[in-house]
Amino acid sequence: MIPDVSQALSWLEKHPQALKGIQRGLERETLRVNADGSLATTGHAAALGSALTHKWITTDFAEALLEFITPVEGDIDRMLTIMRDIHRYTARQIGDERLWPLSMPCYIKEGQEIELAQYGTSNIGRLKTLYREGLKNRYGALMQTISGVHYNFSLPMAFWQAKSGSTDKEAVSEGYFRLIRNYYRFGWVIPYLFGASPAICSSFLQGKETSLPFEKMHNGMLYLPYATSLRLSDLGYTNKSQNSLNITFNNLHDYVVALKRAIKTPSEEYAKIGLQKEGKYLQINTNILQIENELYAPIRPKRVTRSGETPSDALLRGGIEYIEVRSLDINPFTAIGVDEQQVRFLDLFMVWCVLADAPEMSSDELLCTRTNWNRVILEGRKPGLTLGIGCETAQYPLADVGRDLFNDLKRVAQTLDGVYGGNEYEAVCDQLVASFDDPELTFSARILRSMIDEGMGGTGKALSEQYRSQLREEPLEILHEEDFIAECHASLARQSEIEAGDNESFEALLARHA
Repeated sequence: MIPDVSQALSWLEKHPQALKGIQRGLERETLRVNADGSLATTGHAAALGSALTHKWITTDFAEALLEFITPVEGDIDRMLTIMRDIHRYTARQIGDERLWPLSMPCYIKEGQEIELAQYGTSNIGRLKTLYREGLKNRYGALMQTISGVHYNFSLPMAFWQAKSGSTDKEAVSEGYFRLIRNYYRFGWVIPYLFGASPAICSSFLQGKETSLPFEKMHNGMLYLPYATSLRLSDLGYTNKSQNSLNITFNNLHDYVVALKRAIKTPSEEYAKIGLQKEGKYLQINTNILQIENELYAPIRPKRVTRSGETPSDALLRGGIEYIEVRSLDINPFTAIGVDEQQVRFLDLFMVWCVLADAPEMSSDELLCTRTNWNRVILEGRKPGLTLGIGCETAQYPLADVGRDLFNDLKRVAQTLDGVYGGNEYEAVCDQLVASFDDPELTFSARILRSMIDEGMGGTGKALSEQYRSQLREEPLEILHEEDFIAECHASLARQSEIEAGDNESFEALLARHA
């Protein structure tokens, strides 16, 4: 089932310096909660500056849903330490509130109003809040309180020069699209190893029926015995109308054309919601996607946008600059939601994905890859579980496929260790490959054992309390208090500048998004 990567791995072993200069960044979402685990109803803390323009601390869907962002870094330890500093500082600024340590929310009362993230009075700030209003009206607010970690990854230009003899945008983008196609085919390994949402609070369903055969605990927890990541299941944020968009990952032009078409394609379903009610805007437009970011995807091609530029226009201008991996659940075994082992594994897997042959994928095959993902998400630890390739009927044992993959990853690891020194990458391979012999070593199995003993709420509360104490007591290491204070003031000044610089009406801005 695994493509033959032996030639590409031999090439890599002859050109190890091509991997020197990998760049990464992390984004971690987390709900602010009260001591009893209920969702915080306070606004964004003043000491955290402007959620619109702060470099490191912003909000996602709701006022209570924080998002922490590291700068782009070449050094893994430095990146993780900066992420920890952001957590440490925030933990000291939010009083008695905690950071929820799980991807799935808990203790959200029926009918509880979840305040949308607020970004000030500028047109762009109001548009961001209206986009969230549209998400709420389309999918429900609860779906948007699910949290994850995003991992941003780019290979050095020296890699592309050595691999394809060119660093122009077409050659680099072609390489990243190969990575993306392999990610769709084999990325289920991420929820298998690191999925950490095998259970939900019954309150999450809010009385809705589900076809999933949940087992119910006396404390209201629902779980699937072999599930890995219910966050990535249809219980989470998915948009079934997106299945008809025919967005593929074969070349830059076709991808951008399909994405741009999607934000202009009307939706009968969303037209029923309407644009306004009693003078209040309900969504940006009634198209299948309000804006490009609404496209549900476990991985995205990205380029840093310029002012006023859409993500697809940025890609057209300069090609793919980096990849955003979006399939990581919050790691509940660390205060910052992600750890070094995961980052090193993702480095290995991204390099493998860019080396392995990846035939072009039709939109039909892209949908077929979802079958493997769904199996792993809902029953990944089930003994004897098998997976297929694309839309073919042949099946292969997951454990065998995983071991074959790790045979390749070990060679990548030895190359990376040779470039960066030490044996950390190889050690990660040795640690993680054992999960295919013993699924009880996976994150989902480990956290489920705690949840069955303590309840999901009990596990979440205990960890949030433990991490709150840890973070508040630890000294800052790289970013210091004066850096956070300076960025708070600078972010507020940037927001004021944006608000003062608006030169068109909000209605005119909306008309451009129709």
